[in-house]
Amino acid sequence: MPDTPFSLAALNEAASTVGRAMPPTPQYAWPLLSEALGAELWVKHENHTPTGAFKIRGGITFMEWLRKTHPDCRGIATATRGNHGQSQARAAATAGLGATIVVPRGNAREKNDAMRGFGATLVEHGADFDEAREEASRLAALEDLFLVPPFHTALVAGVASYALELFRAVADIRRVYVPIGCGSGICGVIAARDALGLDTEVIGVVSTEATAAQQAFLSGKPESTPSAQTFADGVAVRSVVPEALAIYGKGARRVIAVSDDEIAHAMRLYFSCTHNVSEGAGAAPLAAAIQEQEINRGEKVAVILCGGNVDTSVFCEVLAGKTPRI
Repeated sequence: MPDTPFSLAALNEAASTVGRAMPPTPQYAWPLLSEALGAELWVKHENHTPTGAFKIRGGITFMEWLRKTHPDCRGIATATRGNHGQSQARAAATAGLGATIVVPRGNAREKNDAMRGFGATLVEHGADFDEAREEASRLAALEDLFLVPPFHTALVAGVASYALELFRAVADIRRVYVPIGCGSGICGVIAARDALGLDTEVIGVVSTEATAAQQAFLSGKPESTPSAQTFADGVAVRSVVPEALAIYGKGARRVIAVSDDEIAHAMRLYFSCTHNVSEGAGAAPLAAAIQEQEINRGEKVAVILCGGNVDTSVFCEVLAGKTPRI
């Protein structure tokens, strides 16, 4: 049996669980992106999963854990800006459970539609993710549902499977850029790197409009911001998850912030160089790699394109050369 949640044995077991439900995603070194960066740039394409984002992996392993540890569970409740909700709705439907998903008002319409498509009961509440999260907790208690947190070892172990795929496919990566929302993505990458005994630098990426994770990384304690007004909804989080900070606070090399203008530019670059669609959070790592272009020159660098679930209207605005404003 695996000895710790993030031992190599445990991560391999989680990856096997994920692999039974979905194929690996590709990682490509696109020539035009590498040329633009002046580095050998590898893209991990988590926009190619069955839900269009990396979160599906954690949904698979979390539901496996839930069925084993809470066999009488009648349904789940959780909060999301979209990708976590799609993951949990899909996993719950596969397990024959109901899913109540709470999103903030004004959430991405197409992400909402996708969650309903996977069978979720969608509730719109609050001005942002943090307020939606409070409502999900209330509904879980009221309706006797299992509250799925944004961060859990079973989620992280599943998410780490994409990092295992990347590190095993591409040797000697100097640094990898990962967006930080609630933290499962960056913690999964750190867990995989450490389990494999690699020395790859892991760089966290946040929005300049939602810098709680960066502030917490620097201070060493949980931090919050008064708002998170970025169109990159996957990183639009006001408060740090302490359990995640405990991992990336020690395991990340640094956490850097990118502006919405930089994110929009990276989205356009993805499309023009690769014809891949990226949502804002998915393009944030590329924006960060460009920001650090001088130190990346001549290096082998990876970025996580964590999702491609952007509303059509928003993407059209980006492709028109504009930066969406919240």
